[in-house]
Amino acid sequence: MARNKNEWAAKVFALVRAGNVDAATAQIKVAPTVGDITRLQTLLAALPPTPALRQLGAFVEEERALLAAPRLHRSP
Repeated sequence: MARNKNEWAAKVFALVRAGNVDAATAQIKVAPTVGDITRLQTLLAALPPTPALRQLGAFVEEERALLAAPRLHRSP
């Protein structure tokens, strides 16, 4: 069964657009892959910059770096 690669990123992006940044942050902490976080970053870049969004962007970048580290790679 094929899975839409953008599904996770789209769901987290919907949380951000709805203003539920706390739930989005929780989801980002358990992101499945680096690719998913990268797709989310692309979606977030389309939003107008706000202080909260800049803070979320920095958090996403930190989580992407942590997930990309070989010793912290999560198994599917």
